[in-house]
Amino acid sequence: MDKTVPLVMALSVALLALVACDGKSTATTAGSTTGPRKPPLSLGAQVGQLAFFDKNLSSGKNMSCASCHDPQYAYGPPNSISVQLGSDIKQTGARAVPSLRYRESTPAYDHNAPNPDGVTSNSPGGGFMADGRAATLATQAGMPLLNPLEMNNASKEAVMKVVQSSTYAGLFKQAFGADVFNNTDKAFDALGTAIQALETEDISFHPYSSKYDLHVFNKLGGTLTPAERRGEVLFHSTGVTNCSGCHYTGANFNGNTGLMTDFTYQALGAPRNDRSIPNNPDPIPANDDPKYFDMGLCGPYRTDHMPATPDTPNPYCGMFKVPGLRNVATRGAFFHNGVLHSLEQVVNFYNTRDTNPEYWYPANNDGSGAPQANPSWALQPTHVPGATVNKYNDLPRSQQGSIDEEVPLGTGEGGEKTLASGTRPRAPGSPPVMTPQQIADLVCFLGTFSDGYQPPSAAPTTGRCVK
Repeated sequence: MDKTVPLVMALSVALLALVACDGKSTATTAGSTTGPRKPPLSLGAQVGQLAFFDKNLSSGKNMSCASCHDPQYAYGPPNSISVQLGSDIKQTGARAVPSLRYRESTPAYDHNAPNPDGVTSNSPGGGFMADGRAATLATQAGMPLLNPLEMNNASKEAVMKVVQSSTYAGLFKQAFGADVFNNTDKAFDALGTAIQALETEDISFHPYSSKYDLHVFNKLGGTLTPAERRGEVLFHSTGVTNCSGCHYTGANFNGNTGLMTDFTYQALGAPRNDRSIPNNPDPIPANDDPKYFDMGLCGPYRTDHMPATPDTPNPYCGMFKVPGLRNVATRGAFFHNGVLHSLEQVVNFYNTRDTNPEYWYPANNDGSGAPQANPSWALQPTHVPGATVNKYNDLPRSQQGSIDEEVPLGTGEGGEKTLASGTRPRAPGSPPVMTPQQIADLVCFLGTFSDGYQPPSAAPTTGRCVK
């Protein structure tokens, strides 16, 4: 064996202790895993691990894959910012950064994909990125390298020149052939393949080390508290929360279970992340243009489902991929645009989007009376009675016909969840389906999905998720 290999393996283990955003060593947190990996990483995965932490692969030499996908934060962002800064620090991204954990089981995108529950009708499903435009993890890994809002490299050639002059260039040739750098496209694809190998082989990308895992396999330490147990019942309730209708917990196409996603796409009508939100700390700059809309499957990043004209209704518009819920409690930004910043906010949005739209969307100045305070978790701090609310303001009016109205968002009557235009929304002012206690219990159950759980020596007797 080449003497480089054991050295690289040692370096790769050391690199996992770094937080890529600042280069400082950190203590182990609840999202990380430690200890030897079995089996050892392949040569390709070793290349991928070194590349994953290599800030030289960005144009400013200041950003690696791990800068946004930090291993200490379940391979998600190390902060609660809606969208992350790119290598060119004057620009930010346009979508929230997801976690990279548990991605290896995602099938390629299909506009007529079978639902893994075996019951729901076929619908758009699969693929990587929020709009599924990458067919494989390898393809996805290459996209940020060339995105001007992310790692900002001018070309594949620029990326591969960095790799060719790196300390792991020899290992790269060992893994992918002595002549791999002779063809830029081949070498760039190999870099994506290496990162895919890392995400597939390294158990820290799929540790299955949550309390939920102990619970479902009836292991010691997996006993749910009464609050968590009530939340679990709610999670699977088709008449109240209906969470598992999209966040499927059964076996997927590759036999893995408990990923909490059915790989489908939904149009939820999340509020626009712009300056219409009072005191918004991080509006998306692209949204300053009133003509700009991020419509998921309809563009702007993919073009195969774009409407014939801007005013032509298209059932794909506004649809974004249903995320897995593992480690969801460790996140600080939610939905494709990062507009919400806590699980409590997210569940309350589902519960009151239509019954109390004034909590979430801006309104016209046509109401009467003094402003009234909204709940602390609402996006809009106040509302004026009688004002016209601009619902679903992150989609053109012509593309709002496919907004999901399945329980708990609507009544669920009148159609399939993938063709939600035939269902009925809950009337403004009507009672939300979930009570505050149910919301609290559901959030407690969602917290059991976090990896790195260590059972306490004695069952807790106090705390909001105990009784």
